[in-house]
Amino acid sequence: MAKVSPQFKRLCAQFGKILGGESEIEEGPVCFVTRMTNLSETILGRRTRSPLVQMQMFSFESLDKSGRALCLGETALHQNQVNRLISNLRKRGIKVTAVHNHWLNENPRLMYMHWEAVENPVVFARKTKESISFLG
Repeated sequence: MAKVSPQFKRLCAQFGKILGGESEIEEGPVCFVTRMTNLSETILGRRTRSPLVQMQMFSFESLDKSGRALCLGETALHQNQVNRLISNLRKRGIKVTAVHNHWLNENPRLMYMHWEAVENPVVFARKTKESISFLG
């Protein structure tokens, strides 16, 4: 991997700390943060704690000289939480780009939401944390 600046490393660590997840730097560089949810689900009648179901993911990349970057987020949530999260993100100026399912026969019904913004990663992390805080 190409050399990553100490500034990018510090920013990535701060991004992860705000979001309460584990941060790592991928080729790009891309700061990638993962965090597990507390969702208690079954799929096809079987309990699941799979990261494919439980994981929240956040990233930033393409950091410019003004400190703005492409920032992305994704989480699973129960279907009755979708409208609240959309409202929370939109009122903070973040674009919701997808709401969809991944699984069939899960209980309770799960949806997955994706969002994006070009802004300072710390600002995005704080807005995201505020927006998803009700998910628990």
